[in-house]
Amino acid sequence: MSSRVTGSKGKAPGGVTVRRAVARDAKRLTRLVRGSRTYEGPYAPMVAGYRVGPDYIETHEVFVAVGPDGRVLGFYALVLAPPELDLMFVADDAQGLGVGRLLMADLKGRARAAGLGRVRIVSHPPAEGFYLSVGAERVGTVAANPPAVMWDRPELELPTD
Repeated sequence: MSSRVTGSKGKAPGGVTVRRAVARDAKRLTRLVRGSRTYEGPYAPMVAGYRVGPDYIETHEVFVAVGPDGRVLGFYALVLAPPELDLMFVADDAQGLGVGRLLMADLKGRARAAGLGRVRIVSHPPAEGFYLSVGAERVGTVAANPPAVMWDRPELELPTD
């Protein structure tokens, strides 16, 4: 299954596709996580030493959005049991272009094909608005868990229908 953005509403970059991540994507995905501007300031410690390793990619359902030039523009990781979005990042310069929406549509399709009716999302606080805009519903709050996570996070569920 491959998804493609072809320029819907003139915002999304043409020729962006979603494919299964492979082990050789690991360094690019790690750079994308660590370089994310949404994790600056008080959120920086959360991703400072984060690593997306080849073992993670081989063990989980990880998919990447790739531009026509081969550049990785974003990715997500879906855990099937229990159903949860584990990671989702879009490159800073690709945000607002439809890449995140493409990834979420792909996630919904794959989750639905796996028989999942809903996917849990524990959101980075600044990303909550995005998840709500793609159909997720707020169901609660996950309390801070210092020292790993120093802030409360929105808990959402994304219907796959």
